Amino acid sequence: AEVIADGNIHVYAPLRGRAIAGAKGDTSARIFSTAMAPQLVSIAGTYRTTETALPDDVLGKPAQVRLDGDRLVVEALKS
Repeated sequence: AEVIADGNIHVYAPLRGRAIAGAKGDTSARIFSTAMAPQLVSIAGTYRTTETALPDDVLGKPAQVRLDGDRLVVEALKS
């Protein structure tokens, strides 16, 4: 599946496929999922694919993706 939004993306299920947030350049956009396992994530044109594996502490777990300067940060969500 593919989800594209001008702002944030919230997925209350496993995130697989593509998630593109901040499609019109919103660098403050974020991607949230209860089970992070995407093929591709993008915020404001900065992309990350599964060619670079996600860390074990976020793969398949609740996590968020945010933009920090020119790099994407994927971090676990605290419950």
